[in-house]
Amino acid sequence: MKIRVSSVIESGSLLIAFSASLMGQVPAPSQAGLPNGTVTASSGTASASGAKAHDNSFVIGNDDHLAINVWKETDLTRSIPVRSDGKISLPLVGEVQAAGRTPLQLEEEITSKLTNYITNPEVTVIVEQINSQKFNILGQVTKPGSYSLATATTVLDAIAAAGGFRDFAKQKSIYILRQNANGGETRIAFNYKDVIQGKNPGQNIKLEPRDTIVVP
Repeated sequence: MKIRVSSVIESGSLLIAFSASLMGQVPAPSQAGLPNGTVTASSGTASASGAKAHDNSFVIGNDDHLAINVWKETDLTRSIPVRSDGKISLPLVGEVQAAGRTPLQLEEEITSKLTNYITNPEVTVIVEQINSQKFNILGQVTKPGSYSLATATTVLDAIAAAGGFRDFAKQKSIYILRQNANGGETRIAFNYKDVIQGKNPGQNIKLEPRDTIVVP
């Protein structure tokens, strides 16, 4: 089995595309003249000019929005959300567990199920919108709440997304609560005054899913 993997991020949305061909080898299209970072996809999958490559470790979660493309099978091609039970439903395929899998793993299962009905099906799974990976920001900010982690986000990015501080925010006493694999939490200090003055830029860490920023 030949498996081609391509992945793109375009306009703040993560696109992870995988294309599988069960028979033969499809020649790779020429990339001459394309911008640096462009990833071309085979079998009719559109390329994204100027996009940056992303790793293949992304795991689909509940409420993520997927585009399922079956080459030359328009009736099976559709854009669907992952339900709260972590599954999606497709014609001929039925219900499939999507949450907890990478797009490649989901693509391979759909491809396997479709072989009962279609000769050499070529399936592409694209994560069109990430809704499962979020961070929280609470306390003395203008717009507290949950925000998407569709792109790499630092603490300063998060504060800006939340509209900045309220008048009485304790900018030197901010902290991030990060969940550990063992179920506990780690408290990470963040001194806004120091960071913006360049005294301790290492505090401006990249956020991880389920991080909570607290602004006293």
